[in-house]
Amino acid sequence: MSVRVGAARIRALLVTLVSFFALAGTATGCAGGDGDRPRVVVTTNILGDITREIVGDEADVSVLMKPNADPHSFGLSAVQAAELENADLIVYNGLGLEENVLRHVAAARESGVATFAAGEAADPLTFHTGQDGGPEDEAGEPDPHFWTDPDRVRKAAGLIADQVAEHVDAVDEKAVRANAARYDGQLADLTTWMEQSFAAVPENRRALVTNHHVFGYLADRFGFRVIGAVIPSGTTLASPSSSDLRSLTRAMEKAGVRTVFADSSQPTKLAEVLRQEMGGDVDVVSLYSESLTEKGKGAGTYLEMMRANTSAMAEGLTGA
Repeated sequence: MSVRVGAARIRALLVTLVSFFALAGTATGCAGGDGDRPRVVVTTNILGDITREIVGDEADVSVLMKPNADPHSFGLSAVQAAELENADLIVYNGLGLEENVLRHVAAARESGVATFAAGEAADPLTFHTGQDGGPEDEAGEPDPHFWTDPDRVRKAAGLIADQVAEHVDAVDEKAVRANAARYDGQLADLTTWMEQSFAAVPENRRALVTNHHVFGYLADRFGFRVIGAVIPSGTTLASPSSSDLRSLTRAMEKAGVRTVFADSSQPTKLAEVLRQEMGGDVDVVSLYSESLTEKGKGAGTYLEMMRANTSAMAEGLTGA
């Protein structure tokens, strides 16, 4: 009896082992499939959304920057740094935007990973550090905030499609090109809609003051004038001096500007200080300027962000 029980137990054990290895093989096959899928890693969430529209289901797209983060200050975990090293293609903004990430991108490039700096390919402008062309106005570094001009995004999106087709193996190039063409049409529609929306803003009110210099491309594309910024820099990591605030106050009074557009991802404390400098007669309007939000929170995609900003800016400048 004991022998028969032992044999039964052995048979049961063998069945269990066979089932285990079958399941393990299936699991390994799935894991290998996921690992074999091409991967595009994108630094910022705005570029991440644009890249996902182009790549579609042809590859995995991993975005390093979380919603509502500041691109100037966010950093990477060790796991995220490793993602860069294992990517087929890295899409990043460049022009100094992702200040804590660029060294990791450079390291991945040196190890042989293909990289694409979208900002450097989008006809970059330079921002100015003074207020409204005054004596302190000096040309600065290239402005990384090219996405505020949808036409430049159209150019960058087309180049991202080229990079995916060239460097990401196993993708269906026709599908990528079709995605890019569809998205290009949506970006063209966005430009037309923004032109129509801004047409309601009178010429004498086409003046912008922001938390920091972020809307230079939008101003250049749609005929606005940048009066100045609370932080006279292209990065949120800088700080204004009392003389900076005085200069901005004078420039705003001269131009008759009473609206400051503040970044939604940044505290509005500095804009509130400016409001006090102006005697309280300043409206602070929040915009989604440098980061997308979570889905359903107002700016879950690039297109949604630009439409929300355009509506808020047009209303803030016309008083409608």
